[in-house]
Amino acid sequence: MPTTPRNPGTALTTVLLDIDGTLIDSNDGHARAWVAAFAEHGYVVPFDQVRALIGKGGDKLLPELTGLDPESAEGKRISVARGEIFARRELPTLRATPGARALLEHLTARGLELVVATSAQAQEVTAILTQAGVADLIQVAASSDDADASKPDPDIVIAALRKAGRQAANAAMLGDTPYDIVAATRARVPVIALRTGGWPDDALDGAAAIYDDPADLLAHFDDSPLAAGVAAA
Repeated sequence: MPTTPRNPGTALTTVLLDIDGTLIDSNDGHARAWVAAFAEHGYVVPFDQVRALIGKGGDKLLPELTGLDPESAEGKRISVARGEIFARRELPTLRATPGARALLEHLTARGLELVVATSAQAQEVTAILTQAGVADLIQVAASSDDADASKPDPDIVIAALRKAGRQAANAAMLGDTPYDIVAATRARVPVIALRTGGWPDDALDGAAAIYDDPADLLAHFDDSPLAAGVAAA
C-alpha cells in the first residue's frame, strides 16, 4: 500500500489517535479474540492470518477470512462473540504502550487537541482508553460506529475531523499499522507511525516518520514532524 510521506502543516491544531497497538498493546489480544470467536462458530482460522488484518474493522476482516457478510446473522453472532471474549479474556491483561500517557500529556500541554480515530466499536472505546490510562485526556472520539467503512478506507479519519470540527490541513495522525497510514493519507492527513503494532518499517511506508513507541516520539519530539507544526501554529 505505498503512499507518499507528507509532513503536518504549519498550523497544527489536532492529533488524531489510533488506539489499538498505538496507545495500548492490544493487537495480539484482538487477534486471539477473533480466533476464539471463529472457533466457537466452526471456523478454523490461523492466528497469523487474523493478526495480519488487525487494524481493519470487522466489516473488512470477517469477509476476508470467512467470506461471511458482516451484516448476516452469522457474521453478527461472531462479531458479538469476539467482543465478549476480548472484554472478558484479553482487555484486563493489556498494558499501555511505553510512554503513551506521557506523550498525550505533552501534546495537550503544547495546545494540541486529541481526537481518537479507531476501527474499534464505540462500546469498546472507553473501556480500552481506560485500560490504557488515557481516557481523561481525550476530547473527541470517532469509532467504527461513525463510519460506513473501516480502515484502510478514510471514513473514520474523516468522521474524526468532522466531529472535532477540524480540517485535514490542521491535523496529523498517530498510528501503528499500514491501514492507519492508507486511511489517513486518503483523507489528506499526514501520519506519524509507531512500531508498537508489530509491523516492519517497510510496511509503514508513507509515514512522515517512524518511532519505536510513544516514549521514543516524546524523547525526540523537538525534532519530529509534529514539532514544526506546533511551533508555527
